[in-house]
Amino acid sequence: MTFRGVFPLSLFLAAALVAGVWFSVRAFADDPPQGEAAFLAENDKAMSKMMEGMAVKPSGDIDRDFAAMMIPHHQGAIDMAQAELRYGKNEQLRRIAQEIIVDQLQEIAAMKLALGDPLPPSVASPTQPDATSGVATPQDQTAHDRSGMSPGAKQMPANSKMK
Repeated sequence: MTFRGVFPLSLFLAAALVAGVWFSVRAFADDPPQGEAAFLAENDKAMSKMMEGMAVKPSGDIDRDFAAMMIPHHQGAIDMAQAELRYGKNEQLRRIAQEIIVDQLQEIAAMKLALGDPLPPSVASPTQPDATSGVATPQDQTAHDRSGMSPGAKQMPANSKMK
């Protein structure tokens, strides 16, 4: 019995099987996780808004120009961190995103105060997502905060002299 005619067929079948597995693995690897498209779109929007906001026409006041460029930069970090809170699953990264939001809001406020500009209205920082949207609500913050202090009262600038 000769395998002369069978060998090329079995080789072809083996190659087809390997190629099929490879394409299946690649197709699976290319499927984005649930929410990734929305995360990427939101992140791209935040980056574009930040870059546009940082394109400041010089005013002749270096300090004001610095703040005018840094405030959109910090707001971009806030917007990206909020996207992480909406779509991210890694609890350590979500905590870091929460810290970024608080820190960047404080720095924006400090820059505005240093320039004598009015502060934006206070808003609750996201701490826990709600069950339906993944976005934290002020009720979530109140439910998890037992200090009895308002959110603004708890935020002290990092360079504060109070101990």
